[in-house]
Amino acid sequence: MDRSSVSWRGYIPASPTPFTAGGAAVDEEALAALMEHYVAAGVHGVMLNGTAGEWWTQSDAERRRVAEIGIAAVAGRVPVIVGCSSFTAAGVVALAHHAQTAGADGVMFTPPPYAHPSQQEILNHYRLADAEIGLPILAYNWPRGTGVEIDVETAAAVADLDHVVALKCSTANTDVVLDYIEKLSDRVRVFAALISPRGLAVLSGLGGDGYIDGGGIGAPFAVPYFEALWAGDLDTARGHGRRWADLTGAWVTPDFGGRFGSPAGQLKAAMRMLGHPGGDVRQPQLPVTDPAKLSGLEAVLRSAGLLV
Repeated sequence: MDRSSVSWRGYIPASPTPFTAGGAAVDEEALAALMEHYVAAGVHGVMLNGTAGEWWTQSDAERRRVAEIGIAAVAGRVPVIVGCSSFTAAGVVALAHHAQTAGADGVMFTPPPYAHPSQQEILNHYRLADAEIGLPILAYNWPRGTGVEIDVETAAAVADLDHVVALKCSTANTDVVLDYIEKLSDRVRVFAALISPRGLAVLSGLGGDGYIDGGGIGAPFAVPYFEALWAGDLDTARGHGRRWADLTGAWVTPDFGGRFGSPAGQLKAAMRMLGHPGGDVRQPQLPVTDPAKLSGLEAVLRSAGLLV
């Protein structure tokens, strides 16, 4: 497999997992409704059980159920990629096998979190999993969550594995992002934070395929951004990219943290303000309840034109 094995591109929201009050259980009805919301918004795919999905708070049984509900609700209308990150390759493989049975279009996973693996250990993790997985794989460089950066040389070796078709590069190091695109996008699809006038210059001049972003709040800007780019209307794309950059800069830090709370906490607070089916967060993350922070978040949404 390689980049031509899949059609993945454009704006793919990493779906949060809605939980019932206090994080007691997965809110299955809200999750199905969220998938309908995404499809109606025109997104180009959906990611389940990624970082925004709070996968680390769920049991394996819950993660499997989230995959089943999400895939069934999307019903083939856009590609669905299921996050299978785990502390071991065996854990990744078990979740990936279930995702394939459930009808996923692909799987995504990071290097093992908490372990701070070496570059050799990162490559071995992907090699072991790749050998047992039949679906297309999206490898995920996520230094904020794993504590390690997948070096470009290691990413190149990962890209050569049989089932790896894409890389998600979520790093604050823009040089790494550009190196991924310049050196690897001929073999695999590269997703990174490319929705902005600067990102448009990269996409139209150097390459890259899209952005997988937590939550989908910015879909009204991100979807038409990529569609204008594909149509060759760079002026329209630039305008949407500027609005996206203004929104994300106001509530997300350069290293993908939250300005008003934990990423999941502020995301679900924003979704609640917008009437999106986001549900509650789950411990250890806490809901955003501080009136000043909620007021600031509301002001950001109003300034972006998302909340009237």
